[in-house]
Amino acid sequence: MKNNNKNILLVEDDSNFGTLLNDFLSLHSYNVVLAKNGIEGFEKFKKSNFDLCILDVMLPFKDGFTLAKEIREIDKDVPLFFLTAKIMKDDVLKGYKIGADDYLTKPFDSEILLFKIKSIFKRKKLLSNREPEKNHFDFASFKFDSKLRTLQYQNENPIKLSPKENELLKMLLSYSNDLMPRELALVKIWNDDNYFTSRSMDVYIAKIRKYLSKDSKIEIENIHGEGFRLLINN
Repeated sequence: MKNNNKNILLVEDDSNFGTLLNDFLSLHSYNVVLAKNGIEGFEKFKKSNFDLCILDVMLPFKDGFTLAKEIREIDKDVPLFFLTAKIMKDDVLKGYKIGADDYLTKPFDSEILLFKIKSIFKRKKLLSNREPEKNHFDFASFKFDSKLRTLQYQNENPIKLSPKENELLKMLLSYSNDLMPRELALVKIWNDDNYFTSRSMDVYIAKIRKYLSKDSKIEIENIHGEGFRLLINN
């Protein structure tokens, strides 16, 4: 067993390419199980626990999309990467609807694949560190119900929050007076950490600041490059 104990199912019908990719990933301490067609891939998936599946789209006997659907019926969370000789818009949409996490077009830089694999495992680790579930918050002059998505200031009528406002405020409160990591919020709420989702989160933080500005005891502090801290001064 390799050092990091991460198991990868690789389903690739090109024996030369499959062997090269298998050897490359094994060299970087991943435990790789190689299958050469969709039927074999599904049988091997059922026999072991995998942390990632890398599926060629064009496979003998059972294509990658069909295999992915069958895998999703067993495990809705295991990350899926598709390998394809060419990317067509319809295929990309089809793959993402099934639950693809990423696409790679052949030929691709193996170092890019390695980076994507490390990123997906890092994301899964962040998501596994979930804060205790809590739905009702009384803080300063506010009452917040995350199930109903309502925020009420004193005796005023509650306002209805958008789904992302709701999740972001809930997460800020879960980390009250402590650092809420920016990356963790992006992964949990936006399902991605990139420039555009980061800018989007900044917009939502500004909206929440505006809602909470009615109470001077509350402040959302921006910790540059790290995240945000909701401060409640008693």
